[in-house]
Amino acid sequence: MHSTAVAAAVPLAQEATRLGVLIRAHRLRIGLTQQELADLSTISVRAIRDLEQGKARRPRPETLRLMADALRLGPRARASLEAAVQRGRATGAGWEQPPAPPKALHPMTGREAELAGLERELSSGAERLVHLVGLAGVGKTRLALAVAERLHAAGMPVLWHAFPGAAADHLGCADGELAVRVAAAVDELLAPVNRAPHPGPGTADVAAPGSPGAVDSLAELLGEQNVLLVLDGARAGAARCDRLMGLLRACPGLRLLVTSDQPWEVPGERIFLLAPLEVPAAGAADTSAPAVRMFLDHVRRVLPEFAPTAADAQRAARVCRRLDGHPGALAAAASWLVVCDLPALCDSLDEDPVALLDHLGGRPGADGFRGVLLHRLDRLSPAARELLEALCGRSEEEFELAGITGLTGGGLAETGRLLRELLLSGVVRAAHEGVPSRFRVLGMVRAAATARPRTGTATTTATAA
Repeated sequence: MHSTAVAAAVPLAQEATRLGVLIRAHRLRIGLTQQELADLSTISVRAIRDLEQGKARRPRPETLRLMADALRLGPRARASLEAAVQRGRATGAGWEQPPAPPKALHPMTGREAELAGLERELSSGAERLVHLVGLAGVGKTRLALAVAERLHAAGMPVLWHAFPGAAADHLGCADGELAVRVAAAVDELLAPVNRAPHPGPGTADVAAPGSPGAVDSLAELLGEQNVLLVLDGARAGAARCDRLMGLLRACPGLRLLVTSDQPWEVPGERIFLLAPLEVPAAGAADTSAPAVRMFLDHVRRVLPEFAPTAADAQRAARVCRRLDGHPGALAAAASWLVVCDLPALCDSLDEDPVALLDHLGGRPGADGFRGVLLHRLDRLSPAARELLEALCGRSEEEFELAGITGLTGGGLAETGRLLRELLLSGVVRAAHEGVPSRFRVLGMVRAAATARPRTGTATTTATAA
């Protein structure tokens, strides 16, 4: 059948799937199965099936050329295919309903500035690879959910992939074929760092996780439309830079939001450090401070009748300062009010701010939250770990860069590199309100670090580094 006749046979009601109808008609015209066309064109069977079924409407130019060559199309037929692709690009998303992120179980407190910044960067496409890093339990998943909800409400499809062990403070992720295909592509992107199988019902015809072609199949599905892909709880280690950059090039509308406890350090990565919530100044009892508001909200979930007095407000601020405004730690501490009162909780946290947080661990094999903190410290470079020990050994709670430089005995660049590592690890937080900037080690980190033997002096290793 001539290409014009094929085109004329496509009803107007099927305009959105015109490309798929054309490809199928040309394939049947020369008597090829989908597998045979895949072998001739080097395009996966999955990609061909998606194109014919209208699930993918915006193939890359190279894909279109390979398919036209395999189908032995002439100039007019190729032009018809290209026209159908252009119509497909104009129709927008290929889903009847844009995929949505999971539903958050609890409201978010005190992240208005971070939410606005991330929403602006990702919605505009100013940043296409944003890596949200921070200490375990600091609220990375909850912030990512809020960003995804905002973008989805504005019409952007959201694909959500949660790694094993990621925080599950939401009503589950989407399942089905699309989720499995995303998981397969993610495993291929991060291989050999992450190679965990993602079994599921009805997935026998889906490319196996990590198998070659999974990323290409996802790229064909997404095309040029604007999509947010969230990778929640990614494991430590770099992504496959070549495959990651290839996916971003193939899908110019794709935005990638990653949450983990350390960045990948790949080209184009926008590292977004999420610090704990702000706490009241020493001696203050500001119940409007984000950390205090969050803590009191958690207290009311445990004790619905709780009506804080002025003394309670002081104690709540004290708890928040002792736990550094860390959201997960505040929630864990509040849960103890089932068996003790607020004064007893304050006294226990003064004695050891980590002892009551064991159920915050969230990492298999960890000795509670203390184990999580120690594991984090063990992953620091020797020079950074010794600098942290030196900071914990000082009586001052806050330090300026000049004072830290004096501890290392090195220059500004060397000290800045070590300080950056401590900041990105989440064990040190910065206060930029004043001039010069000041830095402090989290109280929970101090408690965990001082409970183990020191490895040496910061000056020795930092100077030798």
